[in-house]
Amino acid sequence: MERKILRTARSRQKEFRHLHIGLTGSMASGKGELARFLKGLNFSYISLSDMVREAASQKGQKNISRQNMQNIGNKLRQQGGPGILAKQVREKINSTKKKTWIIDGIRNPEEVIELKKLTHFYLIGVKSDLEVLLKRLNSRNRETDQAQPSELKQVLRREWGNGEPTGGQQVGRCMELADFTIENNGTLMELKKKCQKILSLIEDKYVR
Repeated sequence: MERKILRTARSRQKEFRHLHIGLTGSMASGKGELARFLKGLNFSYISLSDMVREAASQKGQKNISRQNMQNIGNKLRQQGGPGILAKQVREKINSTKKKTWIIDGIRNPEEVIELKKLTHFYLIGVKSDLEVLLKRLNSRNRETDQAQPSELKQVLRREWGNGEPTGGQQVGRCMELADFTIENNGTLMELKKKCQKILSLIEDKYVR
């Protein structure tokens, strides 16, 4: 079944001369799995979080926590404007000859506006129930996710936009701007099927 999904999706991917798919949603909602599936279709990958990690590395910061990542990202947005991370990503994309991209880590509406300057940009929002998110965070064993459930809930609320300034993290508002939304509380196979369906819908828009 999985090979059939990949064959079908790859046949459609060949039709796209330029295509940029943005991903937004809470951490552990399944954006990473969705990105891996698309990378299997020869999409190139870049994340706005890469810009945050680069800034942290330049300051000599290593092994930073999820909250520190949030703080650094907010500081960069404060200094360069809410869309600065997306602008940096857009410039990196435009400096290459690659035509199909996955853009992960979109957390502010101004980033969506900035990325819409790219040819054929579509935003996919991925959502999961809170208990599912917490279970995944506990099981994936990333250093940035090592925290008590109460702390993780606070991080998730902050990421969604609770208590955040307009230029900070606003995943909830980004979800409202999504061209497509995937509810991911099931299996990986179900997620891939939903992604394939979205690619079909994008193809219909693309051809028209």
